[in-house]
Amino acid sequence: MSKIDPFEIYADEYEAWFEKYPWAYQSELEAVRSLLPKSGKGIEIGVGSGRFAGPLGIKLGIDPSAQMRALAEKRGIQVLDAKAEKLPFENGYFDFVLIVTTICFVDDVFLAFKEALRVLNSDGAMIVGFVDKNSALGMEYQRKKSTSRFYSSARFYSTDDVIDTARNAGFGQIDCVQTLFRNIEQMDRADPVKEGKGDGSFVVVRAKK
Repeated sequence: MSKIDPFEIYADEYEAWFEKYPWAYQSELEAVRSLLPKSGKGIEIGVGSGRFAGPLGIKLGIDPSAQMRALAEKRGIQVLDAKAEKLPFENGYFDFVLIVTTICFVDDVFLAFKEALRVLNSDGAMIVGFVDKNSALGMEYQRKKSTSRFYSSARFYSTDDVIDTARNAGFGQIDCVQTLFRNIEQMDRADPVKEGKGDGSFVVVRAKK
């Protein structure tokens, strides 16, 4: 089974996660929002069903899954069939690139970051949201890989992995925020968004060109 297949076959199950864990989703959304530019031309790479692009006002995305593209389009997002490692845009086209919970499914993260760098203008930024593999949630996901529909072929990364790869790809200034400090099964409200890394399971890295 390819990395795309689960999203094609189990699209409804993917969507159900956001309904089952609304406070975790809200925490992640606010963490991304805190580092996302307030304006400018942006795109979400691996837009999925549009759960982030939609509320964040991003109107353009790419995704290789037809089922995910269809769901995102219902949320008013224009979605192209493409992969992170080969973006169908000219150099310097965007002000920002958003990548959320996608890098664990990308074949070549370094190449994906190089492509993000290429399509950003001189003042652009890449914003990457992900579950840190060294966090409580990250370790739980890794323990359950063999029985997970979505994560069986995923590769998880630490925050340092993401930062190092962004720098090696050519990005400059790096900023981080984090959230999800509790067990998502027990959340009854959104967790705060804090600067830094190492405590929260969900981390957002902003890398400027």
